[in-house]
Amino acid sequence: MKRILSILCLAVLTLVFAFNGIRAHASEGDAQGDSSRVKKGLKIAPVLLNLQGKNRALVGLGSYIVNAQAGCNDCHTCPSYAPGHNPFDGVGDGQINATNYLAGGTNFGPGPGGQDIVSANLTPDSNGKPAGLDFDEFLELIRTGHDPDEPDEVLQVMPWPIFRNMNKKDLRAIYEYLTSIPPASAGTCAFPGQ
Repeated sequence: MKRILSILCLAVLTLVFAFNGIRAHASEGDAQGDSSRVKKGLKIAPVLLNLQGKNRALVGLGSYIVNAQAGCNDCHTCPSYAPGHNPFDGVGDGQINATNYLAGGTNFGPGPGGQDIVSANLTPDSNGKPAGLDFDEFLELIRTGHDPDEPDEVLQVMPWPIFRNMNKKDLRAIYEYLTSIPPASAGTCAFPGQ
């Protein structure tokens, strides 16, 4: 009986150590993944970032999400690519248009009410708020599709029904990144992704 108890205790201890090792390895992998995305995000930012007073890791992660995953540039930069760099022309390298970066202005044509839907300027306003929104307003917009300036309207083109599934840390990172980019004015283009 003692031998069976000893074997059971040893088995339980082995499982506990194995489980803790797996958890530690998973956490380490997540930390390495975040670190890798932060580095990549800082590297691929198409504009000079203002990191003063900002959380560098959040800015880098936000850049990674905005520039490598979410494709925000396609709708919010008009035109999306620097002249001669549009990869859809078959010769461009995809260099993003830094002059009008995330400044909106892409016209999607008439919406449900008949008015044209035009992408918003996401760059910081004179108070440093992206699109003039504080973080709570930004979070509300992404989670519900309701712009605080037009609470009775629901954003029609913005993929908020997908983006609302992001965790709060990722949304905070996007917001922090948007606070770090320079203000810009909308350009002119005929269609999204131009």
